Amino acid sequence: MDEATATGEATPEDVPVWDDEYVERVSGRLLHNFDLEKERTVAGESFTLYGRMDIESRKQLFHAALNYANHDSTEHLFVARRDGVGVADLEALVEWAHDLADEWIDADEEHFSTDFTVALVVPRIPEAVREFVEGFKDRTLIKYGYYGHYEVNLVVVAPDREEIATSRATDLDRAFALWAEPEAESSGLLSRLF
Repeated sequence: MDEATATGEATPEDVPVWDDEYVERVSGRLLHNFDLEKERTVAGESFTLYGRMDIESRKQLFHAALNYANHDSTEHLFVARRDGVGVADLEALVEWAHDLADEWIDADEEHFSTDFTVALVVPRIPEAVREFVEGFKDRTLIKYGYYGHYEVNLVVVAPDREEIATSRATDLDRAFALWAEPEAESSGLLSRLF
């Protein structure tokens, strides 16, 4: 199986190649859901990997022209390798993400949610950082929820030690925990009955 992708397929040509082996393998797990960019600087912060996923939800009645309940969701993923991390560093990144939300979100009736996930790859995860990240939850309603909401999520991973800490609202741990076996997909109700 090709390590570049989690499915064993060849890597698409428009996906960047990273010099960092760990980030390269993580990108292989993300490339089917995220548009990926290499070496992006956003609002003064530099990131090894930037990913964006856009989801549009549309409901229609009889014909596509008769649609309703249109909603847009976006997830921004920022990955950086650091020599170390402390709680103050994470708090500064959370404030940075809030400032970014003010700039990037077009709040209107069709906006449902936007997630800003910051992932740091570090040599080790201090216990204070683990406790902060695992207890972290930050959701902000826009116009009392009428224009949706946005969330800030944190991921801190030490791949050499096979350790990961994620905030409660993100499920990106599966993409970053390369040492863990992928979860077997449930085959559904019918296969359990027969």
